[in-house]
Formats: sequence, C-alpha cells, structure tokens
Amino acid sequence: MAQDDSVVSAQWLHQHLGAPDVKVLDASWYMPVENRDPWEEYQVAHIPGALFFDIDGIVDQTTDLPHMLPSEEAFAAAVSALDIKNQDKVIVYDGKGFFSAPRVWWMFRVFGHNKVWVLDGGLPQWRASGFDLGSANPDDAVVKSKTANKAVERVYNGELTNTITFKTEFQPHLYWTLEKVAHNVAAKNYQQVDARSKGRFDGVAPEPREGVRSGHIPGSRCVPFPEMFDGAPRLLSADELRKKFQQAGISLDHPIVVSCGSGVTACILALGLYRIGKHDVPVYDGSWTEWEAQSDSDYPKATATAA
Repeated sequence: MAQDDSVVSAQWLHQHLGAPDVKVLDASWYMPVENRDPWEEYQVAHIPGALFFDIDGIVDQTTDLPHMLPSEEAFAAAVSALDIKNQDKVIVYDGKGFFSAPRVWWMFRVFGHNKVWVLDGGLPQWRASGFDLGSANPDDAVVKSKTANKAVERVYNGELTNTITFKTEFQPHLYWTLEKVAHNVAAKNYQQVDARSKGRFDGVAPEPREGVRSGHIPGSRCVPFPEMFDGAPRLLSADELRKKFQQAGISLDHPIVVSCGSGVTACILALGLYRIGKHDVPVYDGSWTEWEAQSDSDYPKATATAA
C-alpha cells in the first residue's frame, strides 16, 4: 500500500483483512438498465467483514439529480454509522472491478479522508485470486448499512442523529458545480475530460437515462473510463495511463476537471490521474445529466463530433 497511489492489491487486502484499522466497503452500484440489485448481491457474496455503502442512499436529498454528494453532516453521520473513524484505512470495492468504487473513494477524499484506496480489480480480482467470500451476514453488518442510510435521512429531516465519530474537512477544490463548469467553458482554465463512451459523447449513441440527450459540454475531450484498466480488470501502470490521456490530446502539465453521465465513472478517470501524480483533479458532480437539463442558450451543448 502506498499513500500516493489510489489502489491496493487483493493480496494486500487479504493479508490485512480483519485488522482493527482496516475497514472494507462494498460500494457496488449498477446502471438502472442493468436490472441488478447491489444490496441483494452483497448479501449473497462479499469480501468477509465488508459493509455495504449505498451510493443511492448516502446522497444529497435536496436534489432530483441522481446520487449527488451529500452534505458534510450527512456524510459524517453515515460514515459514523458504518463505524469508520478518521484513523482508519478505508478500502472500497465493487462488483464489476472498476465502476462505482472510485466514486466512494472520491467522496471520502472530498470530505478530507485521504486514507482511502480502491481494491484493484474489485470483487472479480478477489475471486480470481481464490480468496474466500462471505455469504452469512452478521446482523450488525446489515444494521450498520441500513443505519447509515437512515442517518442521512435524519440529517436532511433536521432530526438529531446518533453520535458522530467521523470528522469531515470539506475539500472544495475536488468538487465542481454547474456554475464552475459554465465559467470554465468560457475561461478554459481547466481541460474538461469526459469519461462516457465515444458514442454518447459524440451524440450518436443514446444516454441510459430517459429524456436525456447525448452530446457533450463544449471544449471537452473524451477518454472512456474503460481505458483506465486492463481486462483483469486492474488499473494500468502510470506510464500506460499517461499515454491514454496524451493520445486524447490532454496535457498532463495543465489542470484537468472530469465529468461523465452522473458523476460516477468520472471518478475512475480521477483515480487514474491520481496514480500518475495528479492528486487535485475535481469531479463535476452533476455531470452531463445536470448540464443537459439546462437551457441551451445559457449552457451550450455539442451534439456532433464536428462541434
């Protein structure tokens, strides 16, 4: 494990599983069209001792946008319910290998917790390594996960929450809003990189969310998130990652902001950029789902490759 890297190996986690300061989170989440239930899958099989982190439950409850970053108080209440403390090392994984876990890695970093890593290759790599899976769910694991979601609801309802043991320290430079992106479209201080597929980016393939047009924020470049990892899946080496961004016309000497469809896979690009030493890459949380819903006159869209 390296403090300046964004992932840990299945071997490392296997050796340290059960250590009192190592907390493991199953952050599996799937696109609505996939018809998969991550909570159900967690209960069938997970890394022993892992707790479930609900990306659709630990969210900002004041917006209709999907899984937006919760308030500091809501995040602290949820993480405290999961029995995670500031001194703990947090290891996050998901059922695909590299999909939703980097989102939770980013969330912890936004709230000031840098002792967080993604399991390289996630559950598929854990299985491929021949390590045991847990299927029996201790009652307290189920209770903690459900209590985390309830803690978020209580905060947004203005109710008192249970004791908060996790202290947050918001890092605004890692989190971008609609206004910041709009300003950047004009100012061009940051290179905007989109993690969606080329078809969606170019406006020729449909978005997975009903009523959302495909296309991209003007001036963006496209680096589809699967380019960050190999077929195992494991995160590519720093040199290979550098080449991927350079081939897309991105200068690694200049600031970068990342986005995607709804703020999940953008975090995979942030994870890759972290490995090559860019530790301050912000994520546009609302991403294309938010941008596309705004008026075209105020928030222009590019809907063809030539645009």
